[in-house]
Amino acid sequence: MPQTRYTEDHEYVHVDGDICTVGISDHAQTQLGDVVFVELPKPGAKVAKGSAVAVVESVKAASDVYTPVSGEVLEVNSAVESQPGLINEDSQGKGWLMKVRLADPSEIDGLMDEAAYQAFLATIA
Repeated sequence: MPQTRYTEDHEYVHVDGDICTVGISDHAQTQLGDVVFVELPKPGAKVAKGSAVAVVESVKAASDVYTPVSGEVLEVNSAVESQPGLINEDSQGKGWLMKVRLADPSEIDGLMDEAAYQAFLATIA
């Protein structure tokens, strides 16, 4: 069964074996407001945990998206490039950004589970 983990920068990763689906959390999309533009990496790109891999622009601001895991970008969600509002509608479903083949499974251990992320959000509210 896939597990979901979060970063303090409000990215999420759905982990299913060695394939990770990466995007921004519902909290992040709420803070950004209406998303109007998304720039994604190219499939085949090698990414390192913590590096900026995408840009999400809203009517309020532009924000870098940092990858929670290292690996190779297998696929990007081209639907969010043509319909950036999908991120606002369903950030952790249809609004995913990219799929990465996980290079180091131990990186997942350093990320927050749902309960820890909700507790973290309570400290910044």
